[in-house]
Amino acid sequence: MRAARPRRADARRNEKTLLDAAAAIFVTSGVEAPVRDIAAEAGVGTATIYRHFPTRADLIIAVYRHQVEACAEAGPALLASSATPYAALRQWINLFVDFLVTKHGLAAVLQSDSAGFGNLHAYFLDRLLPVCTQLLDAAADSGEIRSGLDAYALLRGVGNLCIGADSDPRYDARRLVELLIAGLRRPR
Repeated sequence: MRAARPRRADARRNEKTLLDAAAAIFVTSGVEAPVRDIAAEAGVGTATIYRHFPTRADLIIAVYRHQVEACAEAGPALLASSATPYAALRQWINLFVDFLVTKHGLAAVLQSDSAGFGNLHAYFLDRLLPVCTQLLDAAADSGEIRSGLDAYALLRGVGNLCIGADSDPRYDARRLVELLIAGLRRPR
């Protein structure tokens, strides 16, 4: 059995460009947006998209995984570059909210394949819970927020605040999430 060859850097960049374009189109037009719109956003032909992702489900799953990875990788980077751990946590939660906007559209499509959705949800938790825990622990250790906060409960709360944001233009999920994050602060 031959080991899989590593993909070329340009192939990885091209796939990232396609996934970023698909995510952007999914946010503005939904996951049922025409492939030609995604191709135009990425600056490629539709055949290129089908070569990478033979089915819409393949593309949707790849976008979901790509966004989970980007969110997971952002946590440690923000912790290293932000003025305080609390600032890093706030920035990361904003990225998580951005991810959830697309995730809700993806979840609706993926629920038709409950096994596939379950696998993606487990992947989501495996990648993002440790990052959120790291950020919460750092902010608590610095004395900026209360200690003993549960990452799962926080992510679940943020997710619940984001539900319905796409169906009611008066509903400001981002503002409610800001209030939730402000409520983590340690009383003075």
